[in-house]
Amino acid sequence: MTALSNITVIAARELKSLFLSPLAWTVLAVVQLILAWLFLVQLDQFAELQPQLAALPGAPGLTDLVVAPLFASAATVLLLVTPLLTMRVMSEERRQHTLILLFSMPLSMTEIVLGKYLGLLALLGIMLLLIVLMPLSLLLGGTLDSGQLAAAVLGLALLMAGFAAVGLYVSTLTRHPGIAAVGSFGILLLLSLLDWPGAGGLFGYLSLVRHYEALLKGVFDSSDVIYYVLLTAVFLTLAVRRLDGERLQR
Repeated sequence: MTALSNITVIAARELKSLFLSPLAWTVLAVVQLILAWLFLVQLDQFAELQPQLAALPGAPGLTDLVVAPLFASAATVLLLVTPLLTMRVMSEERRQHTLILLFSMPLSMTEIVLGKYLGLLALLGIMLLLIVLMPLSLLLGGTLDSGQLAAAVLGLALLMAGFAAVGLYVSTLTRHPGIAAVGSFGILLLLSLLDWPGAGGLFGYLSLVRHYEALLKGVFDSSDVIYYVLLTAVFLTLAVRRLDGERLQR
């Protein structure tokens, strides 16, 4: 089998494993419930402000007052729930002693990590699709800034990719899912808190929030995209190196 075939098989296995767990279904349901409620609250507030907004030249519209806050809330919710989805990816393999079987197969650690990662991304992609359907429903009775919406969707997709990479790496460090979840949350929270007022230079660039907020405003900057690509690549590389080191010790 080719490397691509191996990655695809592992990804399909991982996605199936995630959906066989009630945790994935619970997380999907809870995320949608919370975000749907916040979406309706923002929409109701927009409807109340509509008379005043109509009298203002250049007033913010649906995208600014409803869609952008929805995606901002989605980032916060995902910060909390993504570690729950990633905590078992590798730690469970180690706990059930199936990681040894993976090591014994003719697979590279890169194939294993990418396969697991793509399985996670598939689940998060379903979640992203369900989130995007909410603002798209507004097109039935209003108009949206398509450029700003596209930038927000791209930002959330990149954020999910980064979250999943961090969680996967931390999951390679321990056999205890709870520790993996707490560790992932701690790293993601730290990267979010780097955006304190006046932070600049390296700390400002490392902030998860700063790059995401720019995309929420519809400002597309290649440096923001590069940041998330680098974040994802760094933690996936660390995961590969961690598994390589562990296999060499056996």
